[in-house]
Formats: sequence, C-alpha cells, structure tokens
Amino acid sequence: MQDIPLDRRTDQIREALEEMIVEGHFPDGARLDEVRLAEQFHVSRTPLREAFQSLAASGLVELRLRRGAFVKFPALEDVIEMFEVMAEIEAMCGRYAARRMTPEAEAEIAAALVGCETAFAADDFDGYYHANHAFHALIYRASGNRFLAGEAERLHRRLKPFRRLQLRLRGRMRESLKEHRLIFDALVAGDEAAVTAQMRAHIAVQGDRFNDLAAQYRRSIGAAGARGKERERV
Repeated sequence: MQDIPLDRRTDQIREALEEMIVEGHFPDGARLDEVRLAEQFHVSRTPLREAFQSLAASGLVELRLRRGAFVKFPALEDVIEMFEVMAEIEAMCGRYAARRMTPEAEAEIAAALVGCETAFAADDFDGYYHANHAFHALIYRASGNRFLAGEAERLHRRLKPFRRLQLRLRGRMRESLKEHRLIFDALVAGDEAAVTAQMRAHIAVQGDRFNDLAAQYRRSIGAAGARGKERERV
C-alpha cells in the first residue's frame, strides 16, 4: 500500500476492517491491536487510526481514551431501524430527483447504472458495491437539496457495512440491479410516485430479506463469539 495516497489507504483499511467485523472475525468488545493490524496492512498507524475514527462514526468501533479501539456490534434492532429511516430518506431523494432531473444528472446516473451492470456481469462484488454507491450518491445529488443529500450520505456511510453484507446474500446483487433499472426508468419518466415507491422498497429490509439479513448477522456475531472463545483457550 506504500504508493497509494494516504486517503485511499485509509479507505481500503476501513473497508477491510468493516468486512472483517461484520463477517465475525473479531468478537464483540475485542480490542483492535494497532501494532498487529499495522503490520498486517503494511502501513503506519496514521491511516489505521483514521480508519478507526471512520469506523467509530459508523458505530462499529468504540474509541476509549488512552485504551484504544474496541469492536462494537450494534443491536440488530438498531440496524433495522436505521434501514427504515434510510428507506424514507432515499425515497424523498428519489422524489425530488424525479422532479428536478437535469440532462447532466441523468447521464451520470445512467453511467453509474452501466457500472452496476458491468460489475454484475463480471460477478465482481466489490465493483458492484462501489458502482451501487455511486448510483445512490448521484440520486442524492440530483435531488437538488444539499441538506437532504448530506443527511442521506451520512446515514449511507453508517449503514455501509450492513448494505455490503446484504449484497452478499444469495441472489441479492441480481435483485438490486433489477431494482436499479426500475428506479432509473421512473427517474427518466419523471414519475415521482413510482420512484418514491421503488426507492423505498429497494432499501427497506422486510419479509424474506429481513430474515436473510438477520440470519447472516447472527451468524457473524456467533462466529465472532466462537473465535473469541478460541483465542481465550489459546
């Protein structure tokens, strides 16, 4: 990582740690060892500490004064409640975007959709996630409401590791792409009601999707607990 700009190194470390936490590589309450992680990622402590700060903002890490960074699993109920709020915020962004869409914004969102399609065709999970983020961020911007766009982006960052986890569920990437196409069609048509409904349904965690996410999350927490006990025995 030595030739990569500092901010990009920080992003890469944050993403890697997010994935490790939500997939259960660290037990709840575990202290993140700066020395070991710096060696693992081949970086100094500076980008690592910046990544910890970002993870603390997303609620996955708790920073304790003079003690370090500790893993913190949010309660499943808290995650679901955040998804509920995110669904309403994104629906509002979509409604305003359908009303205020410019040719430039339409072209940018279309390009992001192509990026999603390309990543899906290549079975590139990481590429899909980043194209997906761009697709949503451009809709926030197209809303024409900077305050709303800022709030949407902040909550998106907070939910980022769980949105990534959800995309890993079997068949979810295919479903997500279909939903993106419906959202884009409604935006282009200027159909505020349709895009509002599509955005809300796209984000809301309900029915089978709730059960799948809950099961995956509980597996992650269970795996983390098992690893923690194994380390204690060693």
